[in-house]
Amino acid sequence: MADRVLFIGWNRPVVGREQQAMELFQKVVEFYGKLQVDGRIESFEPVILAAHGGDLNGFFLLKGEAQKLAELREDDAFVQIVMEAGYCLNGFGVVPGYIGEGLTDVISRWSKLLGG
Repeated sequence: MADRVLFIGWNRPVVGREQQAMELFQKVVEFYGKLQVDGRIESFEPVILAAHGGDLNGFFLLKGEAQKLAELREDDAFVQIVMEAGYCLNGFGVVPGYIGEGLTDVISRWSKLLGG
């Protein structure tokens, strides 16, 4: 059961690299779909945000188990995608996060720190 996420966000394509960014988006959707079919991630959700004047305009949320997501971050194909995304997208980043039991554990640790 998923206890972690990878939040993979970006602002907008680098000027002049818009076509490459579109092709990368399509490639990434296929790649994440295969990861899901293969059981390497539980699910993924692509999101494009409505215009709002901010610096986050889209993201993918990948859900999975901690160990599987850690392994994914070292996968050659994933590393290549991250490198290409950093080249053709402004404000690109990959941030790990917690859900489910992972969230429960993190909140419990935080509560103990606060004396709860």
